[in-house]
Amino acid sequence: MTQVKMTVNGKEMSGDVEGRTLLAQFLRDDLELTGTHIGCDTSQCGACVVHVNGEAVKACTMFAVEANGAEVATIEGQANADGSLNKIQQAFQDHHGLQCGFCTPGMVMSAAALLKDNPKPSEAEVRHYLDGNICRCTGYHNIVKAIMAASGQDVSAIAAE
Repeated sequence: MTQVKMTVNGKEMSGDVEGRTLLAQFLRDDLELTGTHIGCDTSQCGACVVHVNGEAVKACTMFAVEANGAEVATIEGQANADGSLNKIQQAFQDHHGLQCGFCTPGMVMSAAALLKDNPKPSEAEVRHYLDGNICRCTGYHNIVKAIMAASGQDVSAIAAE
């Protein structure tokens, strides 16, 4: 067992893990942050996206020991300080960017990374960026619309699907 320490959503956290423990498992099982979903364990679906040192990563393909000393942000840390939804979460709600919700944490975390790097992405750029996130319920249209709305762009002319 190896002790890992990291800052998760602004709080110092630690735990003992085996070398093969994935970051997603550590977050869910040890830290009880179950918003990070595990959908495939093969880096295909994107439901486990978190931010490590400011970069979006798929937590099912990173060992917890690799995040030792890192700053980790999960979906649980995305709300505003008063507990209200942040602009991306609110846009997902307002524009029906979720259905069953399983992929939503990974989509929101990916969207946050995209908007950090590209504050006003085009529809094509959003679709390209989400290439590693799978949603089995929607056609991505409302997810893309929500992300563009969160960026402050006018999406009123985009028809609902």
